[in-house]
Amino acid sequence: MYLNVLYFAHVRERVGRSEERLEVPDGATVADAVALLVMRYPALEALMAVVRVAVDGEFAALDAPLHDGAELVLIPPVAGGAGTGPAAPADLAAVDLTVEPLDAARHEALTQLVSGPAHGGVVTFVGAVRDHARGRAVVRLEYEAYGAMARRQLERLVAEVEAAVPGSVCAVHHRVGVLDIGDVAVIVAAGSAHRDEAFTACRMLIDRLKQDVPIWKREVGPDGAEWVSERP
Repeated sequence: MYLNVLYFAHVRERVGRSEERLEVPDGATVADAVALLVMRYPALEALMAVVRVAVDGEFAALDAPLHDGAELVLIPPVAGGAGTGPAAPADLAAVDLTVEPLDAARHEALTQLVSGPAHGGVVTFVGAVRDHARGRAVVRLEYEAYGAMARRQLERLVAEVEAAVPGSVCAVHHRVGVLDIGDVAVIVAAGSAHRDEAFTACRMLIDRLKQDVPIWKREVGPDGAEWVSERP
């Protein structure tokens, strides 16, 4: 049977392509497919300790069985830190991936989205591109996402945070593409009856985004470019 394999960010640079079809035996598992890929691309071996695998847009265990035509993606460590046009406040979604700027109007609209007569606390987090990182100069960032899965993961995280912090309402918009210094990469908003819950929900959402959403960040500076992540 055949799998459709997609490569992003760090992994794409190691294998030198963005996709391919991979033949695997009937009854093969995720581990079997990964072993074949490492054999084909030895440069992947150094990454496998931190790479996760997604099948059909969901994280999968190594012993999970595969089916013919499955979409398999090696997910390198993500960087918290498919586009749509700017949304009007009336139809603004709680979750968005966009190539459009995250401007003051978007920030205000998200604030209003999580506000309400029962919410005494509204907290927002804005992540912007800075001109340095880890002791080196940065001139721009390039964000790349596994779009369909990233959107589903964001929607899931919003639901999970709202369930974990009763009474909270959350929203998150993340930008993809090329961002200059000072551009906003992400806005997270959370509203709740009290400030403690609003702060907790906002912090939980941005922290989980950095861990579980397949969005990658490439830092470009005067001395070159590199993919970076929150994990080793």
